[in-house]
Amino acid sequence: MSRLSVPRKIRAAMIAGLVGAALTGWTAAAQSQGKTDYFAGVKQRLVADGFAAPAIEGLYGRPEVFLEADGVSRFFVHSEAKLNYDQFSTPESIQKAQRYIEENSAALSEAEKTYGVDRRVITAILLVESRLGTVAGNRSCLNILSTLAALSDPAVQDAFWRIIPSERRISRDQYDERVRKRADWGYRELKALLRYAERERIDPATVQGSYAGAVGYAQFMPTSILAYARDGDNDGTVNLFTHGDAIASIANYLKRHGWQPGLAREKAERAVHAYNPSTYYVNAILKVADLLKG
Repeated sequence: MSRLSVPRKIRAAMIAGLVGAALTGWTAAAQSQGKTDYFAGVKQRLVADGFAAPAIEGLYGRPEVFLEADGVSRFFVHSEAKLNYDQFSTPESIQKAQRYIEENSAALSEAEKTYGVDRRVITAILLVESRLGTVAGNRSCLNILSTLAALSDPAVQDAFWRIIPSERRISRDQYDERVRKRADWGYRELKALLRYAERERIDPATVQGSYAGAVGYAQFMPTSILAYARDGDNDGTVNLFTHGDAIASIANYLKRHGWQPGLAREKAERAVHAYNPSTYYVNAILKVADLLKG
């Protein structure tokens, strides 16, 4: 197919996909060939923080564990202000959300009874976070968070800067500032991911999520999973890729951040703001919840 016959948006998506594949291939190949151990410092910190050295060495020696240049570079240019939140309040989106409420009535009713959180707000969050559980991310959370943590090493930070593609390049000062804010945060989230995986007896390398490392239908960061996630379907595990657990976990999170039945709009805004500290996000969630009232 000639270039002129490919619509511009499709062509842009194809190019972005090729760039992402190239970045993933480059970093995976570099590590598999033994050129650089980008995670040397991360491994040392994890062992110092109590994780078993053989387990950590084994985990980071696996070929599927590598520096995630594509996902983290996207995370660094993420902007809430540029997101199209209006897409979630269209008639089609509201209709899907209403069907979700009907199909998950039992879990939502239990969440309302246990946590006192409006089912429409829970559903609105699921709509915005993962399109009601249909889009939860397909990146390795282990790779994303390990990469962020590795950026605390100046050598890794410089190497990462050199491979960021031009369309995602920001100024070096902006990049350094984002690294300062996110490297230690990424390490904390990495530790929480490993502890969650150990607790639930799952392979941390199989946990998928967003390019920020958020997990499941509720898009919880690992520290939030440890603190707020709940076993809503009572199967003995906490799995945010199930609707029962995602619903209960969102409800528990909001309750722990001040949500009460019948609370005033200002307090509702504060509770949702704790979930995502973006005014655009808060307004979108409450707008969808209002539309679901009919």
